[in-house]
Amino acid sequence: MSDAAPEPRRSHRRLELVATLLLAFATLGTAWSAYQSREWTGEQSQGYSRATANRIAVNRTSAVANRQVQVDVATFVQWVDAFERGNTRLADFYRQRFRDEFRPAFAAWLATKPLTNPNAPETPFAMPQYRLAANTEADRLEAAAGVDSNRAKDANERANDYMLAVVLFASALFFAGISTKLESSGQRTAVLVLGCVLFLGTLVYLATLPIRLV
Repeated sequence: MSDAAPEPRRSHRRLELVATLLLAFATLGTAWSAYQSREWTGEQSQGYSRATANRIAVNRTSAVANRQVQVDVATFVQWVDAFERGNTRLADFYRQRFRDEFRPAFAAWLATKPLTNPNAPETPFAMPQYRLAANTEADRLEAAAGVDSNRAKDANERANDYMLAVVLFASALFFAGISTKLESSGQRTAVLVLGCVLFLGTLVYLATLPIRLV
């Protein structure tokens, strides 16, 4: 009788120890997952902010490019008009005021002999030499905005993944806590096993996620 009595107490203490360890480790897992979720949420916000800033810069740079094209078109049209009227002095006046980015395209267009060659491009603007640095910069900024936007989406997914881990660890905490309220050793064991399986499964899931450190 006296030998059998300590066995239930030892089993009870073992179950309490398992519950305590599960509570401790699940709490750590919950805290770590919540921290990572917050970090990835911050990365998401920064990514969207960078993408927005780049797209604003795209609009500004594109506006500059559009104004430059308008200047090039206007001076070219005036040159054509002066050239057609045989006003060489006025034609030279406008030609000297061509923008530096327009000059190579204009020279290449003249080399195609547009007045006599029916296959020549209609204007210098169709020439591959007509390149605007502002357009190139706008394309670069647009590509950068796309990269930042994709990174922000990835960060959002990571934040959601870690938030799922928070929920799973919290569930393991629930099972650990409720096990201490049960009188039956069998019930306590079953609930603790369920909590431990959930904790270990979440731990494995957590190991597959990328870590973001400040």
